[in-house]
Amino acid sequence: MSIGSNSPEDERPFEDVSEAARPSIGRVLQQARIAAGLTVDDVSTATRVRNAIVHAIEADDFAPCGGDVYARGHIRTLARAVHLDPAPLMEQYDAAHGGRPAPTPAAPMFEAERIRPERRGPNWTAAMVAAIVAVVGFVGFTAFKGDDGTTDVADGTTPSTSAPATPTPKTEKPVDEKPEPSDSAIAAAPQDKVTVQVTATDGKSWIFAKDHNGRMLFDGLLKQGESQTFQDSEKVNLVLGDAGAVELHVNGKKIDDDFQPGAVERLTYTKGDPQAG
Repeated sequence: MSIGSNSPEDERPFEDVSEAARPSIGRVLQQARIAAGLTVDDVSTATRVRNAIVHAIEADDFAPCGGDVYARGHIRTLARAVHLDPAPLMEQYDAAHGGRPAPTPAAPMFEAERIRPERRGPNWTAAMVAAIVAVVGFVGFTAFKGDDGTTDVADGTTPSTSAPATPTPKTEKPVDEKPEPSDSAIAAAPQDKVTVQVTATDGKSWIFAKDHNGRMLFDGLLKQGESQTFQDSEKVNLVLGDAGAVELHVNGKKIDDDFQPGAVERLTYTKGDPQAG
């Protein structure tokens, strides 16, 4: 046995443990979705990204996205839906896929620049003709006027001086008229519709709202102090990402449901007395 020989463990190549321990993009999105209490269907409905693509991204398969530009857009949308900052995930994706895609060159702009006609010098002939016309017009106008500066009339009569027109006074609004308050939809909720106001009072919350036809009314993050009002002829469907952070008014009445902080609530409100569906 030779002295000073290295053992097999000493000859192993160096491994970047920190990079290997870093969770993948799909794993991070999946864990955040589960922590938010959302299903794949919830995220797909809120973001309008198909279920199959959501499943593929959570499995780190970006081929169904159709390219790097679409993959980056889907990652950003899904991250916001599960309350994540998309910037670190975008950097991680760019590092693994050769960097951020370059913008498409503006070929039409260069074509327009290439076919632009050459700039010509000033047209001195046209300028001289315009000057002569102006001089002739001024001489004729001076000859037509009288010595006292007034225009002579053919029959010798003195032109009458008309009195200045009296401006029509503006009709001012009565003092007692006041603008409608911004939350008039809640203060005077119509009886033939359902009106829902969501206000972020104790923090921020992701909100998704749609009408009875399934048309999306709102999809986004409501910051503390912000408010959104939704109205429909039959019903309003809500998904609250953090129900404990918001306050609800339905058809002019405050909802006193004891929502827990961080709880995800799916609610439906209709006309008449408020009652969660």
